Amino acid sequence: MSCLGCGKGLQGCPEISYCATCLQDVRLLQEPFCSKCSKPFEQAAGESHLCGYCLRNGWYFKQVRAAVQYQPPVTEAVKMFKYSGKMHGLATFAALSQQFLQHHPQPQPDLVVPVPLHAKRLRQRGFNQALILCRKIFPAWRGKIDPHVLERHCWTQPQTGLSGPERRRNVKNAFLVPRPEKIKNKKILLVDDVFTTGATVNECARVLAKNQAAGVDVFTFARAID
Repeated sequence: MSCLGCGKGLQGCPEISYCATCLQDVRLLQEPFCSKCSKPFEQAAGESHLCGYCLRNGWYFKQVRAAVQYQPPVTEAVKMFKYSGKMHGLATFAALSQQFLQHHPQPQPDLVVPVPLHAKRLRQRGFNQALILCRKIFPAWRGKIDPHVLERHCWTQPQTGLSGPERRRNVKNAFLVPRPEKIKNKKILLVDDVFTTGATVNECARVLAKNQAAGVDVFTFARAID
């Protein structure tokens, strides 16, 4: 087994596959952070509260929670998983997520919904990383996971490299709910790999709310920090 960050060999089978040096740069999100979007504040900021962006702008989800900050060496491991299909980091992603969730329990949902890929991209990649994360991070809720609640019916360009406004335009009306009766009055946990600007999960939450979901919480493994 080797370190997900630097590739250094690791002894035994550690729960978290980072060497001691790389692990120092793996940052679990800790309070205080924005009570809506989880953007972390300086420790001197006191208790968690709404950030300036969330005070000025509305979201369709109730809250976002993320386990770690999206920065090296986490970025490398996520990209290897997402774009190269390297699954050996999944146990580490789950262990780090459980460390976070021990201190910030996720409200009990009726359904756990992975952010969907367009059928064309799913064929190209061979898997939906959000669905795999759902199963690995929330094994106790496996029976609640439904990858068919949302459908990505419009082909969109990758969000990487786009600005916030471009990301929002890119995913506008890209999702639909094939069977609205499945989500009516249901509390939904929406799961994705990384929260960057929030454009994708917010558009998903908008469509779910439009189809009468009772509420949408979001969990992502990582959160990008401005």
